[in-house]
Amino acid sequence: MQRNFQDKTIVITGACRGIGEGIAERFARDGARLVMVSNAERVFATADRLSETYGSEILPLQVDVTDEQQVISLYQQAVERFGRVDVSIQNAGVITIGHFDKMPKADFEKVLAVNTTGVWLCCREAAKQMVKQRCGSLINTSSGQGRQGFIYTPHYAASKMGVIGITQSLAHELAPFNITVNAFCPGIIESEMWDYNDRVWGEILSNAQKKYGKGELMAEWVQGIPLKRAGQPQDVAGLVAFLASDDARYITGQTINVDGGLIMS
Repeated sequence: MQRNFQDKTIVITGACRGIGEGIAERFARDGARLVMVSNAERVFATADRLSETYGSEILPLQVDVTDEQQVISLYQQAVERFGRVDVSIQNAGVITIGHFDKMPKADFEKVLAVNTTGVWLCCREAAKQMVKQRCGSLINTSSGQGRQGFIYTPHYAASKMGVIGITQSLAHELAPFNITVNAFCPGIIESEMWDYNDRVWGEILSNAQKKYGKGELMAEWVQGIPLKRAGQPQDVAGLVAFLASDDARYITGQTINVDGGLIMS
């Protein structure tokens, strides 16, 4: 079902690839005005592509979500350009993978800074505008690891469990202002994150790729999914579009899995 987001302003962080790009494309198709945010220059080319394809009005911004002043400026620019913020989707995230006893403290702190503090900062600044409007929707990206930690990623699991806590707490605090706050937990989603390299994934999964190959490793992991396939960014985008729509106006404080049944809780 296609939902109409005409005249709605939607902010999406981590918007230039993977799940974020899929979400941006869904809302561009559905007529929203977009503020596409990423720390990578690629966001400008992605925004141009979506604007040309769907005729969408898009403000692309290169922002580090761990930088308080940049996040404040992001929402100021969104309001200056479009007059309001109807939906803010906190999707920016990073991961590193490694043995617990060899993990640098800097890796732990960076993952928490982007995945948890960045979500909190964006929610805080978006909510300031939404309180003035007396309405809005905050949607946060957690992970299957927000439900269940996985080996070699204690910092990532902690960061994503923290997102669920932020979501529930803000749902209580912002409810009097007609602002809903929800989260979603993607499972194994086929995206660029599966193109392993040592800088991002570390030696563990890089070696696994060398042993199995990308397709074979993905197939092995997918065997644990009841629906027997990896998800696509569009699968996630459909849920996010629902949570952003008027159909979800009585849903708040919830975290919804979108993982083909991998985790049923």
